[in-house]
Amino acid sequence: MRRRAPTLEDVAREAGVSRATVSRVVNGIRNVDPEIQELVRRAIERTGYAPNRAARSLVTRRAETVALVVSGAGDTTDAGQNAFATRVFADPFFGRVVGGIVGFLRPRSMHPVLMFAESAEAREEVLTYLRQGRADGALVVSTHADDPLPALLADARLPAVLFARPSRPVPLSYVDLAHRDGARLAAEHLLARGCRRLATVCGPLGVAASQERLAGFRDTLARHGHPYVPVAEGGFTLDSGVAAMADLLERHPDTDGVFAANDLMAQGACQVLRERGRRVPEDVAVVGFDDSSIAVTCHPRLTTVRQPVEEMAAEMARLLDEHIHGARTDATSVVFDPELVVRESA
Repeated sequence: MRRRAPTLEDVAREAGVSRATVSRVVNGIRNVDPEIQELVRRAIERTGYAPNRAARSLVTRRAETVALVVSGAGDTTDAGQNAFATRVFADPFFGRVVGGIVGFLRPRSMHPVLMFAESAEAREEVLTYLRQGRADGALVVSTHADDPLPALLADARLPAVLFARPSRPVPLSYVDLAHRDGARLAAEHLLARGCRRLATVCGPLGVAASQERLAGFRDTLARHGHPYVPVAEGGFTLDSGVAAMADLLERHPDTDGVFAANDLMAQGACQVLRERGRRVPEDVAVVGFDDSSIAVTCHPRLTTVRQPVEEMAAEMARLLDEHIHGARTDATSVVFDPELVVRESA
């Protein structure tokens, strides 16, 4: 005989509260005492009650999903769109962002829907998706300084939170890192090791974070009597780190310290240095940025500037949740502090 599915009444009896109280907890209404909320949640676990999402959406007028949008100003051809997605999934940074977002959303029975917005058509699809109420808001990771999506979201008055400060001011909340401070930590560490002929593999200069990291590194070295810093621009990829390090060694073979603006490029730099017979860190010290999984699998393990990506992504989701529920109406910013993690490469 098929077992009857648990109901709200079953949960109410198990928790010793009214059906209305259970309904308020299930629907995310916030004027319920936290102790009672916990009591109801435990009763839900014991009874195995599963809310009817369609019925719940009718009550709350929410989709209980958020759009996780990776946005940029990419190639609009099919090949270009596929390449854009491939680059995103190849970067461990994005996996850390997803982990932080899911970690916040899952306990709240909310789920992310991945969307790409690298073209005008794709951006319009995102806006339509949100306007139709198919997602309650957007978490936006932008990959290009000229990305128009943040302004479009702000103009449409759609709930959205950005990962990283937008290059053009818009009235949207964002989370970011104090990138200049991180680059300063890298510069001071290399100087303290005795490095005197320093260079940097910077990120793509169309990205605000790359500009900030480069400026922080240069400013710190200038304060210590180093007016000129050789620079090779990379693209936050392993191959670009290889090419940039080869270029630096060609132009400045006496380089004894390198700051790479992310760990993938630092890994590429270490690879080139090994191939050229340079010991890391004895001959050339290398510092990366991010403290991704690559930092501990690289040989040697990377000294790097930690960017707490998971915590930043969770905070981004928390801010969006506040905007969706009306707990926050004005845009705000949350800027995290970097931390130097010392390992074998410097």
